[in-house]
Amino acid sequence: MRKRWIVYLAAAMLGGALGGTLLGPAPVGAVAREMVELQQSVNQLIQGQKDIQTLLAQNAAVEKTLMEQSMDTVNKLTGTMMALQKTVQDMQATSGARLDTMSTQIQGISDNLQETLARMGKLNQQLTDAQNAIQGIDAKLASNAPPPPTAAAPGAGAPGAAAAASGLPPVPGAPAGAANSNLPPSAAPSADLLYSNGLRDLNGKKYDLAAQEFGDYLKYYGTTDLASNAQFYVGEIFFAQQQYDQAIDAYSKVINNYPKSFKLAPAHLKRALALIALGEKNSGVSELRMVVKSYPGTDEERRAKAKLQELGLAS
Repeated sequence: MRKRWIVYLAAAMLGGALGGTLLGPAPVGAVAREMVELQQSVNQLIQGQKDIQTLLAQNAAVEKTLMEQSMDTVNKLTGTMMALQKTVQDMQATSGARLDTMSTQIQGISDNLQETLARMGKLNQQLTDAQNAIQGIDAKLASNAPPPPTAAAPGAGAPGAAAAASGLPPVPGAPAGAANSNLPPSAAPSADLLYSNGLRDLNGKKYDLAAQEFGDYLKYYGTTDLASNAQFYVGEIFFAQQQYDQAIDAYSKVINNYPKSFKLAPAHLKRALALIALGEKNSGVSELRMVVKSYPGTDEERRAKAKLQELGLAS
């Protein structure tokens, strides 16, 4: 019995050893497989990380390139905008100068038109006077018999004496007598020539010549319809040369000496601008507001409002 148990125990031990031998390699193989799979996963993660880093580096390079291109584009646009702004400013300055020139030329044309109309009115009046004189002569001839030849008075051959003896009104265009002693000397240029030459030289910026021509016009023809215009253009010459004191004096003469001139509004406006240019802002602003109030609907009113707005003031 005892031997039997010993045999069973030995068999069990042998079986256990054999079982252990058969079962032992299986867990080691599974662990090795898991380790291999884990190593593969780690390698895959490392490779994925490298791929992500490479992609990030590429994206960063692309973004840097895009940023540089954007900055270049912005710089080019900025340069283009600055050039465009300068061009616009130059165009505005040129347009302003051209507008000033055109305004002066338009004023000259308007002046010439006014002078033409005035001359036409005077010619019409002279024609009427001539017709009346002719009718008077015809009436005298029809009512009176011819005088005998011996009745002629001494000096009757002179046209002025004949007119005085007959009692007839002087015929327009007759030689000037004592009544015309206040006319300019024959050596003086004509009014038309002086005025047109003054406008031409003013537009051509020949200020010395224009000042002399308008000065001569005022000297010889200071009571004509265009004398106030000539005085205004004297102020324009001084203003263009930035001689604002003399310009103010010239504009003031237009305002004070020619109260019915159609240059009053321009004279007030330009005197205001000259005062502001001299630093007399309060006086200039006061006159600008006077222009806005006194000359509504005119170009001078619009320019005065624009200047007040430029100064940050209300009209």
